[in-house]
Amino acid sequence: MGAAGRDLRAFAVQLRRMNGEMNRLIHGFAATQGLHATDIQALAAILDSDTPLTPGRLREHLGLTSGAVTACLDRLERAGHIRRSRDSTDRRVVHLHYAAHGRAAARAHFQPLAEATARAQEGFSGAELGVVLRFLNAMNEELDRLSGRG
Repeated sequence: MGAAGRDLRAFAVQLRRMNGEMNRLIHGFAATQGLHATDIQALAAILDSDTPLTPGRLREHLGLTSGAVTACLDRLERAGHIRRSRDSTDRRVVHLHYAAHGRAAARAHFQPLAEATARAQEGFSGAELGVVLRFLNAMNEELDRLSGRG
């Protein structure tokens, strides 16, 4: 195996390891909140969206049926993680928002991860972190292409 093959393997090992640990943290949060893994994916999509998501856009993002998205949103709303609001100009349009209770619960659970991330960043220059961010963006674009979203 050449150097390129070893580097690719090393990347794969570290990405799988990080993914496994992130999944462990996410599943732990889901368990403490009485949520499903899909509910956590929905919360992340709502949190990360630049504009309020609609149930339809969330359905497209998650690749679920309308019924599955409705059940997910009902669970999240009952648990206090999201709130739904009607658009002021078109009352048929529903927007999804991360509720204050949900943000507080997530912040409390994931605070150790935020602190670990800050500690890990301390060992890198701004330029190095820029390269890491470019790599992560490129990987996410490739993953979107693989899933048919990109």
